[in-house]
Amino acid sequence: MSLIAELESQLTEAMRGRDDGRRDTLRLILASLRSAEKELQRPLHDDEELQVLQRERKRRTEAAEAFRAGGREEQAALEEDELRVLEEFMPEPMAEDELEEIVDSAIAEVGATSMRAFGRVMADVMPQVSGRVDGSVVSQLVREKLA
Repeated sequence: MSLIAELESQLTEAMRGRDDGRRDTLRLILASLRSAEKELQRPLHDDEELQVLQRERKRRTEAAEAFRAGGREEQAALEEDELRVLEEFMPEPMAEDELEEIVDSAIAEVGATSMRAFGRVMADVMPQVSGRVDGSVVSQLVREKLA
């Protein structure tokens, strides 16, 4: 079942259960996915759907932080509720030791010995961990390993 079909069935359930917060969040996610499809003028591939979800997750996280910094706890809580619904459709996060293993093998494969090879290592690691680990976490780990 495609992600859009899954979201639509979840949306129907939320509407029947009168779960307004979940319903609204699912509608926003569906709108983002459909907008991306319109933009590309074709159905999305799995990795493209994942990119849309990651973008939406980042938006919710940043919005919650901004609301919290502005003293608007209620709005921040709403953003975090949306984030929880969104994360139900994201792949399981990768364990730290598994990430380290991937980074170590990429460093060995590229033959990296200094920070000059940072870009090549990142280019090798990111497709393997896409959607399961935030890029900034990967970047920090690669920097530590190459330093």
